[in-house]
Amino acid sequence: MGKRDFAEALAARLLCESATGDARACGKCDACRWFVAGNHPDFRRIVPESDADETESEDAPAKAEKSDKKKSSQILVAQVRALSDFVYVGAHRAKGRVIIIQPAEAMNPAAANSLLKILEEPPSSIYFILISDGYRRLLPTIRSRCRMLLMSRPNPEAAAAWLGKKQADAARLLAVTGGMPLRARAAGEQGWGKLVATLQASLANIDQDEMSLASTWEGLLKKPEDFAMEDLITLLQKWLGDLVGRQMAGRARFFGDADVETVQCRLLGRSSTTALLHCYNQFQSARPLANHPLNARLFLEDLAARYLAAFAVTRPAR
Repeated sequence: MGKRDFAEALAARLLCESATGDARACGKCDACRWFVAGNHPDFRRIVPESDADETESEDAPAKAEKSDKKKSSQILVAQVRALSDFVYVGAHRAKGRVIIIQPAEAMNPAAANSLLKILEEPPSSIYFILISDGYRRLLPTIRSRCRMLLMSRPNPEAAAAWLGKKQADAARLLAVTGGMPLRARAAGEQGWGKLVATLQASLANIDQDEMSLASTWEGLLKKPEDFAMEDLITLLQKWLGDLVGRQMAGRARFFGDADVETVQCRLLGRSSTTALLHCYNQFQSARPLANHPLNARLFLEDLAARYLAAFAVTRPAR
């Protein structure tokens, strides 16, 4: 929804040497140019090792490790301890120092406790910006030492108006990304508009065999960097979740337009809540294998068979 962008803008403003009052970072001074280039001497970013390729972390100790070792999805204690020299040594410039930790809840217990020791007596010239998708998973003692700014998703009208200027499939993309406009924009740039439309059409046809359905899904995975197996499973689960939502509460969250509603209501006549939830749980169990199936085509056929089986339920006669 923009938490990272907000944190980046805040960090840039704290380090900017020309902005005044409530203005944003100027973007022109030496500090701003260094920040944009990713080499400001008074800025550090701490992310899990597995995210270091997308968001550079100058303090990730795993960079010296063997490349064939699986990178951790946690923020490790060594990464936090490496901040000590940065925190307790004077700033290179006059604006203080800034550290972004994202996502903060990814810190393992040892890393969280190590950070807590720094937060207990931090120098006055340093700012910690913790970005979290689940702040309740942070230590209460860390939360008590932070100023909390809760950010919620924008209302659908504002998000659609903003995204509509950049993406033709704004409404569909916003729906499948849970109303997150920046995520929807990224999905649109990766061609998700047509992919989601094709997926919806395939899910509506429950009278085909699993090989045909798997073949359609295989065609969606031609560019794994844009649409991967895990993305497919996520959308399948959202589709099943919407079916259960319509069955139990009469509403859907991710696939909510009128045409899809008609299709899903028809599908509900061929299944049951129990069968849909069972299929959802089966997909959840298959998720850990999504990134490295031994045989991708057989994996897809298995998913397709499980999906179609959810609509082979014998309904009780009335």
